[in-house]
Amino acid sequence: MCAIAGKLSRGGKVDRRLLEAMRDTMTHRGPDDAGLWLNDEGSVGLAHRRLSIIDLSPNGHQPMTNEDGSIWLVFNGEIYNFQELKDELLEAGHTFRSHTDSEVIIHAYEEWGLESVKRLRGMFSSALWDARCRRLFLARDRLGIKPLFYWHRNGDFIFASELKAIRIDPQVRLALNESAIYDFFTYRYIPTPKTIYEDVRKLPPAHYAVLEDGRLTLTQYWDPSFSSTGAVSEEDAIVLVQRKPREATQLHRIADVPVGVMLSGGLIPAPFWPWLPVRVQSRCTRSRSVSTLNNTTRLNLLEL
Repeated sequence: MCAIAGKLSRGGKVDRRLLEAMRDTMTHRGPDDAGLWLNDEGSVGLAHRRLSIIDLSPNGHQPMTNEDGSIWLVFNGEIYNFQELKDELLEAGHTFRSHTDSEVIIHAYEEWGLESVKRLRGMFSSALWDARCRRLFLARDRLGIKPLFYWHRNGDFIFASELKAIRIDPQVRLALNESAIYDFFTYRYIPTPKTIYEDVRKLPPAHYAVLEDGRLTLTQYWDPSFSSTGAVSEEDAIVLVQRKPREATQLHRIADVPVGVMLSGGLIPAPFWPWLPVRVQSRCTRSRSVSTLNNTTRLNLLEL
């Protein structure tokens, strides 16, 4: 878990101290490192708090740029197929300075443009500034696992991983969204793209946003398909049901730090333990159970 934030000021300059304050309201999301970048004109600023998971070296520092400094990125999440994409980009002639999945996003954008987001498999929210065409490109993963909030008015634009980072900017009007309050008490959550504030929105899952010349355009890049692919035998169905969760479990283990597993009680999470490789199971150093105050939820914590 990391945190991203940024601001684009069409007619003025970004306040560096304000951007730092926005970033540091989310220190809990990224306690390992902090970064900030402003362009030469001072009209664009990106900020990042890092929780180091892949490539723990300083090469993973963000905001991250390409070789000539024309593209800058802040990224929260993990790209599970980054190594496959990196191999493809290396064959295409790209060079890398780190072993991070973040740098793969930069070179994927250089190679495939806005369509690059369709190639990413993972959980993520990202913001990329392309100085060549003065374009801000934001993206959110297919299921909306990673959050991304934004405010847009009169060509100025603010975004962040959490609402409270946007809230401290004095430009943002904090009028409550009465419709969102109604939704909250009806559904017990606020549906996307609404937030509790009238002028702040959530980028929907499986969408990317492009800000150019003060205009914001949202595009849906993925939609789940439930079309039938033909008859499947019972044996094939069993293999598929076993293979997919095992594959997902192993992809979530990609890290350069120790991994922990948190499973709730009951039948649903029970199969995930056998899906971990035997060598990982054997490294389990400690397990403990945690219950809520009313004992309605039980979590098994396994420290690997």
